[in-house]
Amino acid sequence: MSSDEGGAIVTRRTFVAQVGRAGGFTAAFSALQMLGVMPAKAEAKPDLGMDRNSGKGVHVVILGAGIAGLSAAWELRRHGFACTVLEARERPGGRNWTVRRGTRIVLNDGTTQTCEFDQGHYQNVGPARLPSVHGTMLGYCKELGVKLEVEVNTSRSAFLQDDGVNGGVPLEQRQVINDTRGQVSELLDKCAVSGSLDKELSADDMQRMGAFLRSYGPLDANGAYKGSQRAGYTSRPGAGEDGGVFHPPMGLEAMLDPGFWRGELAEEDFDWQPTMFQPVGGMDKIAYAFAHGLGSIVKYNAPVTEIRRRGDGVRIGYTEHGGPRSLDADYCICAMPLSMVQTIPTDFSPAYQSVIAAARYSPQYKIAWESRRFWEQDYNIYGGLSYVVGGCSPVWYPSADLFSERGVLVGGYSAESPAFAAATLDGKLAMSRASVEKLHPGHGRELGKGVYVGWGRVPWNLGAWISWFGRNAAGSNHGYEVLIQPDGPFYFAGDHVSHINAWQEGAALSALRAVKLIGDRVKAA
Repeated sequence: MSSDEGGAIVTRRTFVAQVGRAGGFTAAFSALQMLGVMPAKAEAKPDLGMDRNSGKGVHVVILGAGIAGLSAAWELRRHGFACTVLEARERPGGRNWTVRRGTRIVLNDGTTQTCEFDQGHYQNVGPARLPSVHGTMLGYCKELGVKLEVEVNTSRSAFLQDDGVNGGVPLEQRQVINDTRGQVSELLDKCAVSGSLDKELSADDMQRMGAFLRSYGPLDANGAYKGSQRAGYTSRPGAGEDGGVFHPPMGLEAMLDPGFWRGELAEEDFDWQPTMFQPVGGMDKIAYAFAHGLGSIVKYNAPVTEIRRRGDGVRIGYTEHGGPRSLDADYCICAMPLSMVQTIPTDFSPAYQSVIAAARYSPQYKIAWESRRFWEQDYNIYGGLSYVVGGCSPVWYPSADLFSERGVLVGGYSAESPAFAAATLDGKLAMSRASVEKLHPGHGRELGKGVYVGWGRVPWNLGAWISWFGRNAAGSNHGYEVLIQPDGPFYFAGDHVSHINAWQEGAALSALRAVKLIGDRVKAA
């Protein structure tokens, strides 16, 4: 702690809050990093501190071969446990799913599609990026030999589109972001010049602040923002006397449109900040690498039918080869989505059953199209996301195989609105095509071989990630607090029992925690 000029104690919390009010999220985040509170780099996969043979003679059954289940099995086997993974599907990965030519997409409303992308093309219809701060997943990729490449998550050439701004004509992100900086800097400069900040800044501070704002804006000698090369050009500079013409700056009122904020600030989120990565050839390379290493301990096409206690251990009912089976074990790690656990008879304690019954999952969807890479060839967009307010958004441009002739474009990745959910498959694809057309007029007709995956309709998931856990009377996240504790021999894993919801990192870390808890219990016994 430190004290201000009046002698009052200034805590780290107060300091960071003041920085955040003055400079926004980016400044506050930088302050946290400076203070050592927030890591600025990926943290290595945690050491569980367990002996290699600590699990000898102990059997753990794992429900679900998503990233949580696979990483739990990987660590259990590493430490001498016997384990069995029961997976309802014919493949590993759960929500980590990559569709390619020939992939069948069967939804629980009877909709069936077969992907017809050209050979070599693919789309990650679930997770599609690995942040550089997700050290556990990056560590597993290195350990498993999964080759990574950069995922271009943001591009200043991508667009923001809102029918209420600029006559509905899309604007390049470089213009919106830098015009916002310029307009805000001009307002702050006016405050500084008028003396509004005298109580908070010394004369020297005022001079330094003015110099900073003129650079940050950038502002002219009179403290006015009149556009800049950062925001782009209506006519790009060339040779000789051709110095180019800046875009005329947008008015501040346009930038205050809430529809623009998400697109402007997207890469400021901790998990979205560059650099991002993706496995070469598809995200499911991670799941299949796990599965290859685990071998026969993973049982596929083996949906769980009941979860029971048996003495101090567990008995799990499941189906295999069309017939009922059961499996006894000392412990169980339930790595299934709670949306699926809701459909299964269980012996969980009443408090756990209540939390599971109340859980709700987000009905995210993703639509992908194959096309000529017009976004690169005609718009200079190489990776990144464009945002359409009120349409299928975002539009996500591929980072793989840049400069090739054709590619796969995402035409919407969001929660399904009631109107979207009620539309037919053809209707959903038409909405997606219309959003791409808004951003890239004339190019909607180039989209073909569209596929739609609605996670609320995907069997064995029934939702993308948890959106509601239920809260108790005090307002705390009661459901989360319950599920992070074991229920006798039952332990829960998945991104829903982590503070990194919807990311594979959260799933993996929750699995490591469950393994550690079981290891400590075995050691204590």
